[in-house]
Amino acid sequence: MVPTKSDTPHVPISPAEIIEQTHEAYEIGITIAHLHAREPDGFPTYRKSIYQEIFEGVRKHCPDLIICGSSSGRNFPELAKRSEVIELQPDMCSLTLSSLNFQHQASINAPDTISGLATKMKEYGVVPELECFGLGMINYGIYLIKRKLIEGPFYWNLLFGNIAGMQANFSQIGTAINEIPTAHFISLAGLGSNQLTVNGASIAMGYGVRVGLEDNIWMGHKGGILATNKDLVLRVHHLMSIHSRELFSSKELGDLGFYNRKK
Repeated sequence: MVPTKSDTPHVPISPAEIIEQTHEAYEIGITIAHLHAREPDGFPTYRKSIYQEIFEGVRKHCPDLIICGSSSGRNFPELAKRSEVIELQPDMCSLTLSSLNFQHQASINAPDTISGLATKMKEYGVVPELECFGLGMINYGIYLIKRKLIEGPFYWNLLFGNIAGMQANFSQIGTAINEIPTAHFISLAGLGSNQLTVNGASIAMGYGVRVGLEDNIWMGHKGGILATNKDLVLRVHHLMSIHSRELFSSKELGDLGFYNRKK
């Protein structure tokens, strides 16, 4: 939701662009599509009507793909706006487990907003994508699980490299993973120049990989060549091949309780 066409021409803005790039990645091989919607001017939107167009297009062209809608509050903190996407009953929705600062912006996630989103996801049969930028977020997620506000299956997305969060080194990656029950699903992400490092570490350790232009728009560690979502997914598959890892398909994960629809 941050990169614009002025940053990179490869970022998808319109529903048609988002559907096309998701389909492209699906044909290469992905498990989950974490999707953000935009207004025609490129500004992030919460509007259900735009999300609906995207979801319908993705489901038409990628029938087995697990769809994860964003309920981010970086641009609109109100619960009513953020939770509109849940009413479309995607398979998953993101749930950021605390407020945090990015380099130039704050993301406000008050406790009552988090619990409100979690409650609505449960009501609509949506699996939360538990987004964590720090150890405190993991602790809060475990707390919500103990309170039965979040019920399984459990999917954690751990993001490393944010200036005010966990850093992309083995010490902090290992500490974060050790805080999560072994039966839960874990995916790792690296922000900016940390994306390739964390992708490689995650594949080597056998965890899930989050990759894409949302987190990083460059192919190299220090800029140079602008990436496409397709190129970033292809690079992950190359790393998987080196480590003899196989893709965990959407169908396999969906059948474990992640689908919010009949197959």
